[in-house]
Amino acid sequence: MNGVPSLLSAHIQSLLPRDGTREALAQSVIPSILQGVSDIAKALHDAQDVTQAGTANSFGDDQLNVDVISERHVRTALARCPSVRVASSEEDPIERPVEHDASTGSVQAGAEQYTVAFDPLDGSSIIAPNWTVGTIVGIWDNGQTALSQSPASSQIAAILGVYGPRTTAVVAIRIPGTPASCLEVGLGPSGLEDCVIVRPSIRLPSLQSINPKTRYFAPANLRAAAEDERYMALVSHYITSKYTLRYSGGLVPDVVHALVKGHGVYLSPVTEASKAKLRRLYELCPLALVVECAGGRAVDPVDGTDILAREIGNCDERGGLVCGTADEVEFALKGLLG
Repeated sequence: MNGVPSLLSAHIQSLLPRDGTREALAQSVIPSILQGVSDIAKALHDAQDVTQAGTANSFGDDQLNVDVISERHVRTALARCPSVRVASSEEDPIERPVEHDASTGSVQAGAEQYTVAFDPLDGSSIIAPNWTVGTIVGIWDNGQTALSQSPASSQIAAILGVYGPRTTAVVAIRIPGTPASCLEVGLGPSGLEDCVIVRPSIRLPSLQSINPKTRYFAPANLRAAAEDERYMALVSHYITSKYTLRYSGGLVPDVVHALVKGHGVYLSPVTEASKAKLRRLYELCPLALVVECAGGRAVDPVDGTDILAREIGNCDERGGLVCGTADEVEFALKGLLG
């Protein structure tokens, strides 16, 4: 992508293999998606009325006008990336070939080819009261599909866009054979033209290596505590142990809060009455990659397996989530699983 700031480009390039095999990822894919995040932020700023769009996605979820706008901006960003061959989203959950801009050129056989799966506006239900929301993007090392692949090795990057008082993005990269990395980028009004690297490295250190003065917990799906005494006991533990509650109802801001503070646990358990809502392809797997690249854990609360340990069979697979500081995740699992 032309005009990528040299500092951002150089930093991303330093996190990738030095053999030049990921040039498009550093110069085109990640910068284009970050520009798309900036474009969504500007569109949300101008969207004073949050209304029903009068349509529903393929899952039957009612769409807001801001969902449709955000979807369009991500699609426009991907159209600038010839190496992104296939994409799907929570608003259009069918993997389709990307229609590229005529000016982007073509990709040679054997060159970098990627599949992108994204949730254009996660947390749209809390956008009307003007709370922070986000965008979730997963980048898969396969130009044909993200399904029936190993998430732990085939999903090689993820981006969380955060729309609050500032516009930021958390970028995680894990190329097989290279160290995992996680950084935070700040995006100004002009997007990439005035972006800054806020944190070149984000880490969730173990509790053995630090002693945080304040510990954080975010209990999603809290109504499940009325149905599961183990979840109720776990929430009571956090309260009596004087953990600080940090929960907005938005998956992206609540998890990013832990990343920025360097500590936290996010819980979204599943019960018979409170079914799983988070989609593995568009929410769980990208978010799990970010958390793991920051040194944390992301697991399924039903059986304790890592989110990235299982292949995704279809676009509507759903699950629960416990993620954050590894020690806290382990403690939460013991409480939930008995």
